[in-house]
Amino acid sequence: MRRTYRLRLLAATLLGLAGATMARAQAPEDLAPYKMLRSLQFVQDSVVGGDHAAAEMQKFMLASLDKRLRSADSAIFDDPRNVDAALIYAMSGGNPATLEFLVARDVDGYFDNRVADALRKYLGGKAALVAKPLAEMMPEYRDSKIGPYLALVSASAALPGDPKSALGFYDYARLAAPGTNIEEAALRRSLAITAGSGMVDQGLGYANRYARRFLHSPYASQFADLFVMLAVDNYGKVTDTDIEDILASMDADRKREAYLRIARKAAIVGKADLAKMASARAEEIPLAPGLKSIGEVDLYSGLANLASPEVGRIVNDLVGISTDKLSERDQALRAAAKFVGEEVLRKPDANSLAQAGAATTPGEEPASADSHAGQPKADEKAMAQAEAASAGIDDFVTKGRSKLAQIDSLLQEGK
Repeated sequence: MRRTYRLRLLAATLLGLAGATMARAQAPEDLAPYKMLRSLQFVQDSVVGGDHAAAEMQKFMLASLDKRLRSADSAIFDDPRNVDAALIYAMSGGNPATLEFLVARDVDGYFDNRVADALRKYLGGKAALVAKPLAEMMPEYRDSKIGPYLALVSASAALPGDPKSALGFYDYARLAAPGTNIEEAALRRSLAITAGSGMVDQGLGYANRYARRFLHSPYASQFADLFVMLAVDNYGKVTDTDIEDILASMDADRKREAYLRIARKAAIVGKADLAKMASARAEEIPLAPGLKSIGEVDLYSGLANLASPEVGRIVNDLVGISTDKLSERDQALRAAAKFVGEEVLRKPDANSLAQAGAATTPGEEPASADSHAGQPKADEKAMAQAEAASAGIDDFVTKGRSKLAQIDSLLQEGK
């Protein structure tokens, strides 16, 4: 709260100074673009720092800077800081058409055509065409004002063909602009690369930094999804201690939500140990006053144990979970899990058993009822049938778990 108050106070001060400057000049267009950019950068950094109220201010600042750049006399770009402001604006969510407009009427060569052309193509959806030119320009612009922003763009352009180079650009961007929206984006995107590539140690490092610095960012939900993917897909290399260390900086509600996400995914993909651990950790976290229980804990724990010898008790527990405590996605998972469990418990059809008992191997004479000589073969056959039945149950549970995953995927697509 105290940090948010200071951020808002500083934002008000900055905007007040800007207003005073405009008032003295009697015209808003007299405010230099690079000064307006500073306010935009502050607001964007406030948003990823947790001041979500600043999001509307960000839209206002982008629109104001866009208008200023379009209305400015070309001579204003004689100051390199304003050139940088225009380029950073384009790389910070600004209107790509404004950069086109500025470059088209740049008869004095204020803009580096290499950078402008690369950004225009990148913003126009042709990132693959500029991956190499951007990489070649980075050493030249590394220590400039646009360096961290250009590194983010270079990383995105390089990613499809060279993830390792993309990580290098992201690392530079976050180190060159600590505590900013640039670092937030670089950490989150680096985690996406490492989580999807099984780069466990690096991924844990990025996750740890993000959790400590940007947990209140509006993009933190994306981070949570990526961390769950890293933890579940690589469980074993990722230990319980690793998970606990990264979640340690979270408040109770966020930590419980993270554990529940891990438990859900782990249960669906069949990683019972992880699902049990995460469900247990979520259950240990005290609930807010007025809440008695969380249905997801029982559901995910039940999913994790569905193939255990206690399947009967688990099915009863699943039936006892109130649907009022579950989302639509989890209600569908509960229904699917209940169906799988009931099928496992369903008694075999008597006719099927009779047919199985009467079956003989081609060319083999069936043994008579009172034939002691045929008893060893009958025992072997019974054992084989029992093993086949056991394998069938295992196969059914596996298919059931696969069905849960398919249902979950369809539900995700429909969100």
